Amino acid sequence: MSLLTPSPTESREAHTHSGQTMVPDVSRGERRRSFDVGDFPPPTGREEEWRFTPLDLLGGVLSDAPTDDSRDGSAADFDVEAPDGVLRPSLRPGQAPRGTVLVPEDRAAAVASANTGEALHLAIPAEAVLTDPVRVTVTGSGRGRRSNAHYVVEAGAHSKGVVIIDHQGGCDHTGNLEVLVGDGADLTVVSLQRWDDDALHLAQHEALVGRDATYRHIAVTLGGRVVRMNSNVRYAGPGGDATLLGVYFADAGQHLEHRSFVDHEAPHCRSNVEYKGALQGDSARTVWVGDVLIRASAEGTDTYELNRNLVLTDGARADSVPNLEIETGEIAGAGHAAATGRFDDEQLFYLMARGIPESEARRLVVRGFFASIINRIGVPEVVDQLMAAIDAELEASANDRVSA
Repeated sequence: MSLLTPSPTESREAHTHSGQTMVPDVSRGERRRSFDVGDFPPPTGREEEWRFTPLDLLGGVLSDAPTDDSRDGSAADFDVEAPDGVLRPSLRPGQAPRGTVLVPEDRAAAVASANTGEALHLAIPAEAVLTDPVRVTVTGSGRGRRSNAHYVVEAGAHSKGVVIIDHQGGCDHTGNLEVLVGDGADLTVVSLQRWDDDALHLAQHEALVGRDATYRHIAVTLGGRVVRMNSNVRYAGPGGDATLLGVYFADAGQHLEHRSFVDHEAPHCRSNVEYKGALQGDSARTVWVGDVLIRASAEGTDTYELNRNLVLTDGARADSVPNLEIETGEIAGAGHAAATGRFDDEQLFYLMARGIPESEARRLVVRGFFASIINRIGVPEVVDQLMAAIDAELEASANDRVSA
């Protein structure tokens, strides 16, 4: 049976309801938030929010330490390409709008906030329409070097633009992204994790979506030893529309963890969360946890979240946990679904029986699995890079099978 259209049986077996897991005693919306690192003791793995994360692989990335700067240069270089007027003076701690949307919800985010003296500040003017994406390239300078970062992105009222943050190279990186989407604005933020295989990356992305505004957050994670991203959304007024998309591909030894939290507190807002991932190789691991909270004040909410995982080889594992809290019955709709399945040998056989070589057949099946979400990204350069990376992953896997 193909994972592309899972049967009801497959969906029930793979779907994990929050009642079957370690459910916290308090609502997701009541999780502690603080700028003080001391309010977040080093995690032990017994905490609900850390129970999937391989803490033994994180080294000192959770220590309250500054960015590693030396005569050899900084642990990470930051390059910005933006139209005139978009790149603004950096923001110190406590200097608005920094800290007005993002308050750290775990130790990694608190460390990044406390140890970033100057935050990158990008602001799209009201009613401006950017014809080219704003690009921020983060390049790590070496394994084990500590890097902290905080970015603030503003989209003025009725503006439209795309911001791409591309992570490359290697380092131990904690990074926060704070997004303010003005009333009627249309903003797309793309976060690319194309790290070297030994990089560590812990991140919190927080967005406040204005009245009748549209926000799209796209996470593409292909590299890194351990990547853990929290992508959160709140609403400043009615009519807001948020879409969170994610694509990830884990190889042997990689741990890629994505968490989302959509906090519906304003009425008549929409959200759609869709993440898809593939895994191959021994000990390849992915985690997706999707939380949606519909508060009593959020009448007319329409929300849905979906996660699909495709396991290509033995030894890989995917965990998928959708959670939905509803405090009012006056909603337009709410639902979630999750499924994890193995590569479909019947599809492979069907294609090979028609003369398509095995490597090409595997590529077509995996491309088909990702097609629905990739077609929604809408940023051509990101789509091209993503498809090239997926093809490279499959080619490397094919070469490994041949050599074996």
